[in-house]
Amino acid sequence: MPSFVHLHVHTQYSILDGAAFIPKLFDKAEADNQPAMAITDHGNMFGVKEFLNTAQQYPSVKPIIGCEVYLAPEGRLLKKNKEEATTCHLVLLAKNHDGYLNLIKLVSQAWIDGVYYKPRIDHELLQQYHHGLIAMSACLAGELPRLVLAGKMEEASHLVAWYKDLFGEDYYIELQRHKTRLTTQNAMECFALQKQIEPHLIDLAQKHQVKLVATNDVHFVNYEDAPAHDRLICVATNDDVTNENRKIRYTEEEYLKSCQEMTELFADIPEALATTLEIAGKVERFSLDRDPILPHFPIPAEFPDADAYLRHLTYKGAERLYGRITPELAERIDMELGTISGMKFPDYFLIVADFIRAAREMDVWVGPGRGSAAGSVVAYCMGITLVDPIRYGLLFERFLNKERISFPDIDIDFADDGRGKVLQYVENKYGKDHVSHVVTFGTMAARSAIKDVARVQRLPLQEAERLAKLIPDRLPDKDGKPQHITIENALKYVPELLAALKSEDPLVSSTVEYALRLEGSIRNTGVHASAIIIGPDTLTNFIPLSTTKDKETGKDILVSQFEGSLIEQVGMLKMDFLGLKTLSILKNAVETIKANHNTTLDINNLPLTDPATYELFSRGDTVGVFQFESDGMRKWLRELKPSCIEDLIAMTALYRPGPMDYIPDFIDRKHGRKTIVYDLPQMEKVLKETYGVTVYQEQVMLLSREIAGFSGLEADSLRRAMGKKKPEEMEKMKQDFLTRGKNNGFDETVLKKIWVDWTAFAQYAFNKSHAASYSILSYQTGYLKTKYPSEFMAAVLSGNRNNIEEVSKYMDECKRMEISVLGPDINESAHDFTVNRKGDIRFGMGGIKGVGYGAVESIILAREQGGPFRDIYNFAERVNLNTCNRKVLESLVYAGAFDSFTDIKRHQYFLPCNKDGVFLDSIMRYGSRVQEEKNKDISSLFGSGPDSLAPPERPVPPHMAPETTEDFLKKEKEMVGIYLSSHPLDKFNFEIKHFTSHNLQQVQELLDNNRDEEPFVPREVRLGGLVTNVTSALARNSGRPWGTFTLEDYTASWKFTLFGKEYEKFLPYMREGEALLVKCLHQERVQYKRKGQEETTTSPKEKELRIQEISLLSNARESLQSITMDLGVEQISGTFRTELVRVLSENPGKITVHFVLKDKANKMAVKVFSRSHRIDLTPDFLNWIQKKGIAFSVE
Repeated sequence: MPSFVHLHVHTQYSILDGAAFIPKLFDKAEADNQPAMAITDHGNMFGVKEFLNTAQQYPSVKPIIGCEVYLAPEGRLLKKNKEEATTCHLVLLAKNHDGYLNLIKLVSQAWIDGVYYKPRIDHELLQQYHHGLIAMSACLAGELPRLVLAGKMEEASHLVAWYKDLFGEDYYIELQRHKTRLTTQNAMECFALQKQIEPHLIDLAQKHQVKLVATNDVHFVNYEDAPAHDRLICVATNDDVTNENRKIRYTEEEYLKSCQEMTELFADIPEALATTLEIAGKVERFSLDRDPILPHFPIPAEFPDADAYLRHLTYKGAERLYGRITPELAERIDMELGTISGMKFPDYFLIVADFIRAAREMDVWVGPGRGSAAGSVVAYCMGITLVDPIRYGLLFERFLNKERISFPDIDIDFADDGRGKVLQYVENKYGKDHVSHVVTFGTMAARSAIKDVARVQRLPLQEAERLAKLIPDRLPDKDGKPQHITIENALKYVPELLAALKSEDPLVSSTVEYALRLEGSIRNTGVHASAIIIGPDTLTNFIPLSTTKDKETGKDILVSQFEGSLIEQVGMLKMDFLGLKTLSILKNAVETIKANHNTTLDINNLPLTDPATYELFSRGDTVGVFQFESDGMRKWLRELKPSCIEDLIAMTALYRPGPMDYIPDFIDRKHGRKTIVYDLPQMEKVLKETYGVTVYQEQVMLLSREIAGFSGLEADSLRRAMGKKKPEEMEKMKQDFLTRGKNNGFDETVLKKIWVDWTAFAQYAFNKSHAASYSILSYQTGYLKTKYPSEFMAAVLSGNRNNIEEVSKYMDECKRMEISVLGPDINESAHDFTVNRKGDIRFGMGGIKGVGYGAVESIILAREQGGPFRDIYNFAERVNLNTCNRKVLESLVYAGAFDSFTDIKRHQYFLPCNKDGVFLDSIMRYGSRVQEEKNKDISSLFGSGPDSLAPPERPVPPHMAPETTEDFLKKEKEMVGIYLSSHPLDKFNFEIKHFTSHNLQQVQELLDNNRDEEPFVPREVRLGGLVTNVTSALARNSGRPWGTFTLEDYTASWKFTLFGKEYEKFLPYMREGEALLVKCLHQERVQYKRKGQEETTTSPKEKELRIQEISLLSNARESLQSITMDLGVEQISGTFRTELVRVLSENPGKITVHFVLKDKANKMAVKVFSRSHRIDLTPDFLNWIQKKGIAFSVE
């Protein structure tokens, strides 16, 4: 039986180049009896740990760790010329663990200082880190093949000698034969070049006594995967599949060929095949898994070890927090310290406590706790958490358990604007090379895979959109668990998608087929939002690293090449430094309260019993309140009417899919509408705070200890078994619970009922430690909203200033709260939203597009030094015009920041002024001249003596008719993201109120709520809004025009896409800024039946909004026929009749006037109409009706 080992294999971690999924590679290698297989991804080791983990399931296939590194022949620090001229390939394989460690060093260093197009090593690094490695000369892009192709045979010979001298018997020359079945030039050229260099490579091998090795440069698993791989390459290069002249085109032979295929391919050079087995024989099996490697925390000399120092700090903290240390408290602390010491984690606690202490000293706000760590008294005494576990009945075993060998999971929330300072502190304390971020991999999800393949195949956009939208947002649960949204799963539930896969239209069917093959492929790398690794030594001694740019600072940062789920397996300490916006909002609000009210709030020591705060929660006035601002949560709050912190903790735990079903019962019990019954009297003390409902995992744990005498460890094991539904473990624990419960004197029938109740709810039970920590944060935000509403809402607006939709939502909430939000003002605004002396919120200048932090600081400094600006001239005389340049001033004008200078209107700044251009330019020149003269320091400059100089003349603002208000509103929105001074739709208030049926937010809710409605009845929807974001294009295949436009109203926006006749019909209305009345049909999506696609009605069809008619909002009143006014007979006095006739006469038109005369006393009404008056609904008439409070309707 022929045997062969693939030593040159690219997995999907050769990003957008390899299409081979690791499990499928092993499936095929094992099925073909291949004794080993290597992983050699391009320039990285991203997939190495997954490769080794997968290999454990295939014991007959030895895993070989390697990398096809990029090599710079002239040195990795040389960064010039084109990529091809400075980068070659070289395959390196690790013979053993020492070789693996050297491979880590090489690959990491390539990223750290060798990146130029690609991460590159060089000969210098190879000399330093070659031990334990096998080197192979690689493909046509290898250093040796390139010299041979260039005809530089002498240099090639010297190169082989150099590698032979360095690696000895571990250097091999690769041969590849990709005899393509394609007829494209670039694919055929590849094989021709391989044939061209092969004899020269064989001669060099013989000359230098170097062995030949056959490889296949694997990029996908099976030959049938070649077309899918080809499309992946097109996605990477943004090419069309149909482009025969593409730069990159594989031969379709780069698949994991069988031993038989490779034997036949290299039948004339059998020794090249045998070499693969020789190399595999040199490689040792090794594991990367290891026990945790913790950094050593430096401790004071008077303490013998970290255990003693942790004990000292814990008891010191306990004295501060608890005052008297009771025997029960001491027992709890000693138990926790014993567990921490036994698991060798004291350094971990000291490290975390240290950087949290440092954060607070740097004025970075830290959250009260997160996750199960809040259950630790040690963590509380060390200042790691701020939630008292004794007070809230939180359990240490939920956090740390001797039987659950894993790192403690202490996730820390920092104010998002201070998180970077803490990371910098950690880097400085432990060394920059000891700390790194953690990589993430972005993969092709179902919809994006369809869109990517459709794009490179030139499937018409409309059809591509249709296919992508066939992927549902969620699928039915399977075995009680949610299913992943994949194309494979969607095919089981969406007949239209299955029909597309089987379509006779090859473009449609192949799009789904290849998307199915490529789904899950890695598309890019990213950086985990919070995970940080801290090591005891240089991290490249343990794991491979890469680099990327920090989004905030732009500097290079280190990033692990193993993702978070695998990092801890190799022993690295991973911590989550989470940025929590709520903490920044709280800090901002407290600082503003201090400035405005001279009140210093200790946010972590607020009274948790404030009635007014609970009234706010009970009213559901919790927009902006952490965790409690969703519509659903606010609805339940109004029913629950929480009266204590325990109620908030319970709602935090219950408001999730699953346990949400228990909320009505919980509320009824709180208000006495349902009787609270405990199965056993002993259960009351544990369940009383949740009105007899088992809400928390900790309650199950406490009750198992109380009823059956379980230990803390056993109780935690019970929790985990219930949560993960492990039947065998559950059955064993059930018997233990029943037996031990009976031994304690409890009735078996009652015990069985308790067990059934637990198993029904335990899968939904929540971690009380986390709920308590976050509910305290929620209470703090609710307290500030209650006591200091303006300061709190200003902080909320500042915290969301980069999200215009959120800003709009919170401005609406301010309006509901009767808090004015004023536009930016040059004399009152700071960088963020602030509160003025009247309690109004002022928009921050930092939220204006084009106005940077430096410009705002310059303006504030000038105000502090010289007081408020008197006018635009005084402003130009005093601010730094280099920082506040013309672009900044233009943005300030458009945003309305100078509107308080009432003598000059916005439009005047842009009117022509003398020869200086527009008035704004004249102002800039004037300010510059004044400042230049001041800088000359001539004492007589503005004096009154005969030698004094006249000051520069102030330019006179020009006076011309202004541009339309809409133009400046549009500019205002462009600058600040929303309309502040007014809204272009304001003048259409009447039309929007009387001619539309829904706003755009309601339309979105309508589509969401009726997604699965069966049978579905189409309904008319009338919308009013402004046109924004108009696009037009030609379809690539048909050449027919199509376009999109966005309709925007006060609440939301909606994008419409128009094709064919619809596009032609409605094109005249697709003008930016046009106010439209759009009549739509809310209907089932029209499925364009393609050839081979059958009709099906087995599942709810997707719903859409289809335009039927469009008209101008300004013309809406022209369709009015009549107005009907409701009048009470008591209103109709002689004076009123005279006034009514006058108003009707002053507003003549074509609209018939009807009156409904109502006599409430006699419960009578009669409808009449005016024969003598027809009117027009002018603004004057509508104002008169509104002033009189007359209800009316129009038709």
